Amino acid sequence: MENEIDANSEEIEGLSDDEDSSWGDYPIDTLLIRNENRTVYDVLRRIKKGAFVMDPDFQRDFIWPDDKQSKLIESVLMRIPLPVFYLAEDEQGRMIVVDGLQRLSTFKRFLSNELQLKLPDQKDLDGKCFQDLSPKLQNRIEDSNLILYIIDVKVPEQARLDIFERVNSGLPLTRQQMRNCLYMGLATRFLKDEASTELFIEATGHSLKPATMRDREFVNRFCAFHLIPLAEYRGDMDDFLARVLKDMNIFEKAELEKLSDQFRLGLRNNHKVYGKNWSATSAATPRARRILNASLWDVMSIGLSRYPEHLVDKCEESLKIGFWKLMDDEEFFHLITYGPNAVKNVKYRFNAVNKMLKEVFND
Repeated sequence: MENEIDANSEEIEGLSDDEDSSWGDYPIDTLLIRNENRTVYDVLRRIKKGAFVMDPDFQRDFIWPDDKQSKLIESVLMRIPLPVFYLAEDEQGRMIVVDGLQRLSTFKRFLSNELQLKLPDQKDLDGKCFQDLSPKLQNRIEDSNLILYIIDVKVPEQARLDIFERVNSGLPLTRQQMRNCLYMGLATRFLKDEASTELFIEATGHSLKPATMRDREFVNRFCAFHLIPLAEYRGDMDDFLARVLKDMNIFEKAELEKLSDQFRLGLRNNHKVYGKNWSATSAATPRARRILNASLWDVMSIGLSRYPEHLVDKCEESLKIGFWKLMDDEEFFHLITYGPNAVKNVKYRFNAVNKMLKEVFND
C-alpha cells in the first residue's frame, strides 16, 4: 500500500477474538487469588530486592503528575484506606504489579525523597519531601497497611489477562500491554527493539501505535508462529503468544539474533513485493480503504521469511499473482476476516499460503 494508513485510527482486522471473553469460560473455583496484608515499608523493601516487578514501560508512559501523587500521600497521612492492589505471581515467585503501579511508584518516589509534595491547601506539608516530615508522620506512611490480592501462577493465561483487564483502575490496557508487564525480560525487549526499526515501521505503513503496543503484538505473533510448530496451536491466541515470550526469556543472545535476522528477512521480502499491503482486500479495493489484517500478517511474514532475497527478487511477479489469487479466493478471504483464531482457520490459511509459495518457487 503506497499511501500510509491513518496512524490515528489503527484499524486492524484479524486480531484476538478473546478480547471480550466471558467469565463463563472459567469454573468459579479455578481462579486462585489469595490476599496478603503488608506495610508500605515492607513492599518497598521487596521492590528494592527485585521481588516485586514494576514494568518500566508503564512507569514512563502512564506516570501520574506530581499533584496527583501528592494527593495519595496526603490520603495516607489522613488515614484514608487505599484501594486494594492486584499482583500476578510468575514462575520465579516474583510479584508482577497488575493494578496499583502508580500508587507504588508514588510511595517509592516519595520515600526516596524524589517527590516534593504539592499541597497548597496543606501548609504544613506543601513543598516537603519525606525527609522533611516529622518522625511521627514518616512512621505513619511506612506503617500504612496495603491489601494485596495475588493472582496465582497456575491461573490459565486467558483468565490472568481477563482479571488484569477487569481490575486495572488506570487507563484501559491492550492484551499486549498486559503481556508486556507479565513477561518482562529478554522477550519483551526483543519485541520493543524490532518494532522500533525503520524497516518495521515502513513495512507496516506507520499504522501500528507504539502507545498501545499493537506494534509489539505483531512482532509477538511472528515469533510465536515462527518458533512454535503450527500443530501445537490450540486456538487460544493469548496462551500461544505468552508461551513464546516465556521461551524467549531464556534464549541465548545468538538465538535472539537469529530470530531477528529471520524476522527482518520476512519484512524486507514482503515490503519489496507487496509494499505495505497487509490488508484483507481484493486488488480492486482502493488503497485508502485497505485495513491492516493480523491474520494476513501471520501467514505472509512467516512465509517469506523462509526464502532468500535474491530468489524473491527473481519471482516477484509470480508472488504478486499468487497473492492476489489468494485474496480473490472467497474461502481464504473469509478465514482471514472472520473467526481468525479458530484452529482450522489458522491451519487452512497457513497451508494455502505455503502451497502458493511452493508453486511459485518450485519447492
